[in-house]
Amino acid sequence: MNPTDLEQLRHSTSHVMAEAVADLFPATLFGIGPAIEDGFYYDFDTERAFTPDDLASIEERMHQIVAKKQPFERKTLGLDDARELMADQPYKLELIDEHADDGEISFYTSGDFTDLCRGPHVADTGELGHFKLTKVAGAYWHGDSDRPMLQRIYGTAWPTAEELNEYLRRMEEAEKRDHRKLGRELDLFSFHEEAGAGLPLYHPKGARVMRLLQDWLREALYERGYVEAITPHVYKSDVWKRSGHWENYKDNMYFFEINDGDEDHPKINEYGIKPMNCPGHLMIYADGLHSYRELPIRLFEFGTVYRHELSGVVHGLMRARSFTQDDAHIFCTADQVADEVNAMLDLVDYIMNTFGFTYTAELSTRPEKSMGTDETWEFTTGILKDTLDKRGIEYAINEGDGAFYGPKIDIHLRDAIGRTWQCSTIQFDALMPEKFDLEYRTADNSVERPYMLHRAILGSMERFMGILIEHYAGALPVWLAPVQATIIPISDDQLEAAQGVADDLSSAGVRVEIDSSAERMGAKIAKATAQKVPYMLILGKREIENGTLSVRHRTDGDLGTKGLDEFIELVNSDRP
Repeated sequence: MNPTDLEQLRHSTSHVMAEAVADLFPATLFGIGPAIEDGFYYDFDTERAFTPDDLASIEERMHQIVAKKQPFERKTLGLDDARELMADQPYKLELIDEHADDGEISFYTSGDFTDLCRGPHVADTGELGHFKLTKVAGAYWHGDSDRPMLQRIYGTAWPTAEELNEYLRRMEEAEKRDHRKLGRELDLFSFHEEAGAGLPLYHPKGARVMRLLQDWLREALYERGYVEAITPHVYKSDVWKRSGHWENYKDNMYFFEINDGDEDHPKINEYGIKPMNCPGHLMIYADGLHSYRELPIRLFEFGTVYRHELSGVVHGLMRARSFTQDDAHIFCTADQVADEVNAMLDLVDYIMNTFGFTYTAELSTRPEKSMGTDETWEFTTGILKDTLDKRGIEYAINEGDGAFYGPKIDIHLRDAIGRTWQCSTIQFDALMPEKFDLEYRTADNSVERPYMLHRAILGSMERFMGILIEHYAGALPVWLAPVQATIIPISDDQLEAAQGVADDLSSAGVRVEIDSSAERMGAKIAKATAQKVPYMLILGKREIENGTLSVRHRTDGDLGTKGLDEFIELVNSDRP
């Protein structure tokens, strides 16, 4: 089934769900019910919270509606008649007002249920039937925290029972791989309600993984001609007004006031916590005089940013309010832009291949709320499109979803269980250099503005770490594992020797720990396996006498005995 037909099927199923809710809960007020990736949802305002038993009853009623093969019938009404029809549905009345410029409003009726809807739908409910309601969540009306909190029922729908069952199997596997669950079990990170939503606390093991990722990428960037910068987390509002974030991104930022004067002469200034790293890099460039001979200048930073995400949409590390970007900004001439974009896509390819991801691209064009002329947007969008075409990368066009300052390429990777995640982004910016009055001297000693490319390859480090945890089901590659080997002495008599082995391995760069607990050896092996430690090193009297280690792998089991140097070589062989 093509994507359009699948969306139609899922949207039709959301209407059937709404009809079932109307039958079972007559006092319900109805919000919206669109199709989404892999399914659909509908928002309801009800007298009480839905329970799991309610979902089962709603699903049962949906099957009864499907069996009736009720047709979906469309009609259009003028604004007054539409308001009269929806007189007891305040959310629908608000939607009618939002579309008042259309003159007429379309409705679809199935059975006794009529809904405000643009459509289209399947011919009748008999075309449906392979669906499952999956969960209930809270959702603010229109995503506004000042508006009522509604109940959102999610579901999935597919053309065949086989496709539905395969999707449910994938979701069951995804639940086992949930990075929030594994993060707790593996002692990587935690969230605390009193600290605030979307603010992760990294435990020592999680911090180790984060630093390993950064160190690996930092080395790759230095090899590719990047230089590192470090910028503040806050700036006065003047900076955000100059950059355009104040006008275009203020609702997603945190602001506060500081007295920059003294008790006798107060001077209150407003500051904004950075949602992006670009203004700092622009100011660094502006601090010097630059020649064309210096370009391109590639500034990178592992910069932590803060964005005001609604508490209802934060999701572990995947969508947080505080996160670190592997951010970079390249300042270059017009002739260098295509080569720089190519080099970024080479870096994308290297990183995706390292972790075994396949990927596709998406080219996002000018949004409604944006800065710059049509000519600038056509030029910048054309360069990104031409670069993708020349590389032969599969990509889709996402109309109107670019950044407010320029078009962008987004990279979507596919993980081990077939899910896609938006990851890397490459953004073209011909506007910020003008706002910050950036210049360089050309070969004929005239003054030109550089072009600016924004890019993040891992994207949000938090999000990428969450993706890796789920991709590997917690069993990170050896080079990235926070603990690479656990030494398991058979008895306390081997503890001193175990410490000597640990010291030797640590000196060689192997991350190692000793399990000195009083548990039996089998329990220690099981614990290390559950913690996804790549190697377990069994150390008994015989191993000490022979100067060897009995090595077990977390999935492959017994690897036999190895000398210390041989084991170190084994660990190091995994490095990318």
